[in-house]
Amino acid sequence: MLALLRQQQSTKKQTPSITIHSEGEFMANLKGLASIVSELRVERSNLVNQLRHVDAALTVLGKLNGGISYTRPGRTLSASARKRISLAQKKRWAKARNGSKSAVGAAKTTASATAKRTMSASARRKIAAAQRARWAKVRAAKKKAA
Repeated sequence: MLALLRQQQSTKKQTPSITIHSEGEFMANLKGLASIVSELRVERSNLVNQLRHVDAALTVLGKLNGGISYTRPGRTLSASARKRISLAQKKRWAKARNGSKSAVGAAKTTASATAKRTMSASARRKIAAAQRARWAKVRAAKKKAA
């Protein structure tokens, strides 16, 4: 990979150096300003391209080192820090559990809360019978068509 980068750098055309003339000549020749700006833009695009190649090489080389990329170094926490985080999370879970239990208890005691509605056994039997009748109708239509 490094050999490939070196080869690309050696075969790449070198951009001409930019010379800035004295202030009087510079102001007199405004056409030269446009060419200088275009040369700077070309140089910038070349540098951006070279940086992309360097980033790609670093990424590949970083992955060769145990799969860890250079852009994301591993952050390790001490045992005491992990313990503090664990205790804080457990505290949040306990608070959420206790909060939900008290909210449910409060809902049962208030008259404005809607009670859970249950269906009577006879209503369930009626619905089941109606569904069986629907499926029987579908099967009969299928038998008739075949």
